[in-house]
Amino acid sequence: MSKRSKACDIPPKVRRAVSERDGGLSIISGRPGISNVHFVPRSAGGLGIEQNIVTLTLQEHHDYDNGGKRKEYRAKIKVYLDEHYPGFPDEKRIYDRWSNFKN
Repeated sequence: MSKRSKACDIPPKVRRAVSERDGGLSIISGRPGISNVHFVPRSAGGLGIEQNIVTLTLQEHHDYDNGGKRKEYRAKIKVYLDEHYPGFPDEKRIYDRWSNFKN
């Protein structure tokens, strides 16, 4: 597994922390969800860190990943993450092979 793949993967510890933070419910609808949705997508180097992961339902995850509601959901996710991690810059949500950042 490459360093980037490893950095973008969501470790069990992060999955548990995100599920606890979100109460196991979608941050969009409040329904039971899954804890593996990257705000900054893996394809764009989105890290598998609490500050980049939220809980959505399977349908919401599909709509977010496939563009159906990407813009709408992205705005809601951004507000949610900013409320929980004030001042956390989007640049730190993205894999940077030159940084010393470690998960």
